[in-house]
Amino acid sequence: MTPIELHRKGFKALVDALGYVDAVKFIGQFDQGSGNYTEERHQWLDKLTMDNIVADIKTYQNNEIVE
Repeated sequence: MTPIELHRKGFKALVDALGYVDAVKFIGQFDQGSGNYTEERHQWLDKLTMDNIVADIKTYQNNEIVE
């Protein structure tokens, strides 16, 4: 199956399942985004230490709502 055939069959399956309007809405939810995630994550990950991570986990555990 060529990429074009796959695209057509996939979109037809969406239209069959959701109707044309909702299929278009579904497709519209996806975009490529912007920026470089690999570079940007270093801006916040490189600053973390194991002590920071453990402290955050403990804070979360202490604030967790028990039902």
